[in-house]
Amino acid sequence: MSTTFRAGALALAVGAALGTAPAYAFDDDAAVEEVEKIVVVGSRAAPRSIADSAVPVDIVGGDELGKSASSDMLDQLVSSVPSFNVRAQPISDAATLIRPVNLRGLSSDSTLVLVNGKRRHRASVIAFQGGGVNDGAQGPDISVIPSVALKQVEVLRDGAAAQYGSDAIAGVMNFVLKDDADGGSLSIKRGEFYEGDGATTTIDGNIGMPFTDDGSVNLSFQYKQADATSRSVQRADAQGIFDAGNTAIQNPAQIWGNPEIDDDITLFGNVKLDLGDDKEFYLFGNYAERDVTGGFYYRNPHNRGNVYSIDGGQTLLVGDVGFATDGVPTCTLSNAYAEAFLGGDGSSSSVSANVGNVLNTQAYQDLVADPNCFSMNQIFEGGYTPQFGGNITDTSLTAGVKGDIQSGFLEGWYFDLSGSVGRNESDFFLKNTLNPSLGLATPVDFDTGKYIQLEKTFNFDLVKGVDIGLEEPLNVATGIEFREESFEIIAGEEASWVAGPYAEQGFNIGSHGFAGFSPAAAGRNDRRNWAAYVDLEAYLTDDFMVGGALRWEDFNTFGSTTNYKLTAQYSLTEEVSLRASTSTGFRAPTVGQANVVNTATSLVNGELIQSFLAPPTDPLSSFYGGRELDPEESESYAAGLVYSSGDFFLTIDAYSIEVTDRLAQSSQIDVLPEDYDELRARGVQNPELISAVTFFANDFDTTTRGVDIVANYSMSLMGGDTQFALAYNFNETEVDEFNPETVSEGKVRRLEEGMPDHRATFTVSQSWDEVAAFVRLNYFGEYYAVHADDTSDLFSETADAAVTVDLEASYFINDMFTVSVGASNIFDQEAEELQNGVPEILGAQYYESGPFDYNGGFYYAKLTYNF
Repeated sequence: MSTTFRAGALALAVGAALGTAPAYAFDDDAAVEEVEKIVVVGSRAAPRSIADSAVPVDIVGGDELGKSASSDMLDQLVSSVPSFNVRAQPISDAATLIRPVNLRGLSSDSTLVLVNGKRRHRASVIAFQGGGVNDGAQGPDISVIPSVALKQVEVLRDGAAAQYGSDAIAGVMNFVLKDDADGGSLSIKRGEFYEGDGATTTIDGNIGMPFTDDGSVNLSFQYKQADATSRSVQRADAQGIFDAGNTAIQNPAQIWGNPEIDDDITLFGNVKLDLGDDKEFYLFGNYAERDVTGGFYYRNPHNRGNVYSIDGGQTLLVGDVGFATDGVPTCTLSNAYAEAFLGGDGSSSSVSANVGNVLNTQAYQDLVADPNCFSMNQIFEGGYTPQFGGNITDTSLTAGVKGDIQSGFLEGWYFDLSGSVGRNESDFFLKNTLNPSLGLATPVDFDTGKYIQLEKTFNFDLVKGVDIGLEEPLNVATGIEFREESFEIIAGEEASWVAGPYAEQGFNIGSHGFAGFSPAAAGRNDRRNWAAYVDLEAYLTDDFMVGGALRWEDFNTFGSTTNYKLTAQYSLTEEVSLRASTSTGFRAPTVGQANVVNTATSLVNGELIQSFLAPPTDPLSSFYGGRELDPEESESYAAGLVYSSGDFFLTIDAYSIEVTDRLAQSSQIDVLPEDYDELRARGVQNPELISAVTFFANDFDTTTRGVDIVANYSMSLMGGDTQFALAYNFNETEVDEFNPETVSEGKVRRLEEGMPDHRATFTVSQSWDEVAAFVRLNYFGEYYAVHADDTSDLFSETADAAVTVDLEASYFINDMFTVSVGASNIFDQEAEELQNGVPEILGAQYYESGPFDYNGGFYYAKLTYNF
């Protein structure tokens, strides 16, 4: 890279690193081409190519992301970045609505997400059942960002908290929006799984328009509909009850599959306006909304605890109307229970259990005949499977001004002044369930309340090249940031949370499966913080670049923290360079993690239990070890090699990330009968109806080590242009220390083995004048497979390595129209199958915790119009 380019691109660097870059003229086409390939994350100095970066960065073009069967940004990135992982969430409460992700084996909220260099707000959803590593994570919802809106995605695979602030322990992802002033595209894609379900239709478009002579308005949209899928078999208990004559049983009674997504619409806009005098105004933002509906666990009509029975199905739970009204028993059956012929041992995990039919028993017939008695079988004779879902709304807006300061004491500095606001709302609902404590008066559909995440950020950044007699000017960047974050809980309708008149008789309180938020749980909590940083970078010689950053942040909730980063890059030859970095980092607990309240259904040792998530300082949590949350702290070390010669490019980077006081949701802690009196004395209501409690805690330390290898080679082959791309990631996590009272051995194993240690993709792309095609091989190493978040031996095992193959071919009809056909997992590689009778217990065929889609092969066709 020439000295002329470095100097000329200095202002471009700051604008690009902090927002939308201004346009600069260059002397030749080669320089312009270099600008198009540069990356702006990881440095606040001049933009650099990947080879010149002191830290590893992946650049994934928007067009490359679009070459995927999925229209979900999460799945598109998995195909392009091997250290990036995401899994399906078929029955995972709120995580079904917004799936959490992982970069380098760390939780989704350990990766900082930027759009045009500005911090992206986090989602309102907290992943209470996040597959082990993401339990309790609250990261941004990047699925709302469509590939059609993107110029490129930059993935910085290195700790960067000293540069960008909280959350950047694993790295940074910067989504760069298109800013073209002309042209555009319109496309429609349709596909479905080989099984004949999950039909998905996606329509997207982009248009660029001039905004005065030197400005632009670039607009994008995406609309998507996706049907649900099912990879289920009938549960043995449901089949047994059906065979005994209960025809109200559904087949399958419980569905494992992708949720239904309705009216998923996203709008993005990116505006630039030249203000003259070397200054520019910019504005970008989005609006997104979707409805998501998924399934829950089947409620057996004989033994579901606190709904149909309280003793595992040996007797039927009967409500006494008179006793609930005035304390005088009026039910002619034995006051609270009726003997019921159920067969088996009454265990919900026993395949042979519940083969009878309670509807045929004399006790049930007598119950129905007595208006003073009832059971919940009278509403759902065959049991029920709740449907959980929500309406997710996401909005953001960022505005700012940047340019050269031409007078005053800051003359010669380049500035960027901006403000951002982001809001994510999850409006939850639950269908096909009941509030048993209300008796036969219960509704069956509930509005359970909302979570709202709101963030406001203000930045003022400065950068200048200072001549201190080195080979290049010393790049000095500094700035301040103010952020305000709030998490709000909106109460659900009264029927979703109220303790009805039959609660004292053992009936469950609240909408069963996901209790609504009560007014006591509702409210808003806020946090504010200030930050200041300084970032220096210089070429000590023409071949040796060093950099350093120091950042101070102060939070009104837990105090201040100071972090640093040091980087170096040395060119051994024109083809070979070495790079290294070391840094400290932190992740502040989110306001939601410190204050959220939730009731959920979990599978523990084969049994469904109602677990209550409480703030760590709540009387229930504190009784079992909860305490005020502290930020996570990290130390990162990395070293790498870059080789670039002609059409061949290779990077090898090794890293180590040590995280102390790591924050996550605790394992379920049993609420014991001997504790009930003490809990009541502390103000806990109805502790006997709470099977287990969980809370957020800083209760373990980890070390993550790994290696990334990226290689690319281009050549002419078969009369066209051929590109080979290999990306490999080795990543292993070791739990150094943990609190056995709040972190189970099973959770430790999931953290260490829940994702493959080895991940790789190999892609061959071929293009001719009228045809283009690619084939991609995806390798997934062995991993610890867990079903339904239950780490007992019956529901977990070590899964085999697997390879899936993706293929796409495109025909360019003319300059405007392109038709593409393709398939992901074209050979329909199956996910790891469940064994030992588990399919009959829970009705699932495959472990849903695998690193690739358990739904199997998916084929699609796409028509694109470019103008």
